[in-house]
Amino acid sequence: MVKKGKKMSPRQMRRMMKQMGLKEIEDVQEVIIRTLEKELVIKEPQVTVMTQAGQKLWQVVGQSAEERPLSGEVEEEAVAVIPEEDVHLVAQQAGVDVETARAALVDAGGDLAKAILALKTQSL
Repeated sequence: MVKKGKKMSPRQMRRMMKQMGLKEIEDVQEVIIRTLEKELVIKEPQVTVMTQAGQKLWQVVGQSAEERPLSGEVEEEAVAVIPEEDVHLVAQQAGVDVETARAALVDAGGDLAKAILALKTQSL
């Protein structure tokens, strides 16, 4: 316990944060929050994650944020981030070729279960 007026050492602070399930993410350059209409870009934020009851709570603290309109390039960018392992898993589970699996994943927004379900119900 910390007594009133007494400062806590960095070691004690880290220990307390660990006990509470808090972890600071180092070297974060920016955080992007994307809505349907715009993006909110927070430069050089402090990001902390806390795990409780199996869920993660993310805290983002920054000095300034920039709003920018959402461009059509975002959808193309999202397609590029679908991991190859996910494509192969969907192809294997649904019994389809890799390109069909990739297209289903894009349509499902990267949701594996949704893509597999869509492909299996399609083949019935």
